[in-house]
Amino acid sequence: MRILVVGAGAIGGYFGGRLIEKGEDVTFLVREKRKQQLDQNGLLIESIYGDLKLKPKTILSGDNTDPFDVILVSTKAYQLKGSMESFHSYVNENTMILPLLNGYAHLDKLVSEFGEERVLGGLCFIESTLDNSGKILQTSPVHELVFGERSGEKTKRILKLRDSFSGAKATFTLSENIEQEMWHKYLFITTVAGITSLFRSPIGPILEREHGLKTIEKLLNETAAIMREIDAPIDVHIKEIQLKRIMGLSYGMKSSLQRDMEKQQPTEADHFFGYLLQHAKEKGIESPVLLAIYANLAVYGAGLFSLK
Repeated sequence: MRILVVGAGAIGGYFGGRLIEKGEDVTFLVREKRKQQLDQNGLLIESIYGDLKLKPKTILSGDNTDPFDVILVSTKAYQLKGSMESFHSYVNENTMILPLLNGYAHLDKLVSEFGEERVLGGLCFIESTLDNSGKILQTSPVHELVFGERSGEKTKRILKLRDSFSGAKATFTLSENIEQEMWHKYLFITTVAGITSLFRSPIGPILEREHGLKTIEKLLNETAAIMREIDAPIDVHIKEIQLKRIMGLSYGMKSSLQRDMEKQQPTEADHFFGYLLQHAKEKGIESPVLLAIYANLAVYGAGLFSLK
């Protein structure tokens, strides 16, 4: 299958690199600066599963090439509009679009632009970052990409995609319940990203303090209540499951949103928290912790733009 990876950052670059390592036909759609970096230095991955130096195929938006079988989208939510414009011409009636963004609001935008039948469900679990030289650093044992038809069906095309992913040196998992898995991760990432950005701290010191743990529990309760009210398919015991998972995180774990703040970069505040708060407002659900997190990020964002 011909696979297009939109961007060659910490997520798309890592999973795309593992597919190239396996021998799959992968092309990266990148901006001019990243293309020059990749052309000059290659795609560099430093990983506990083995380092890679690859010479990937790259294109710029507007380059003339045939449509792709699969388009893997791993951009930030605030980059999605520009990303859709950049790969629009590479989509045909048979193209599968596999988004790896956290949250859920992006699915509505992709479906609206490309049609219900082209958009798969997807998510990933990985701790990776891009250093100043453009090298991808992957540091934890987890490097899993989960994908599937949003209907849960094992269609001919999804089985073909599974075969393309099979054998790569990362975990690619076909899910028959991808919608629920996406909502479960949304609950997890909302809690972890929200609490670490609010306290400006890794998760460990927050968990050590009684009021830190209680705030996490309140946030889980608020978020799950909103999700249930809008009929999201979350498990009845998901709050307990996610709390146990959060308490098992490494002491120094920081969310990617917190790292974005430390780098003075934009955040996905609207995509994660604004989306949920809009539903909470419509349903009359009080969500004080979620609101405090969103207000904190709004103040940060206002200060960020005032520096420019």
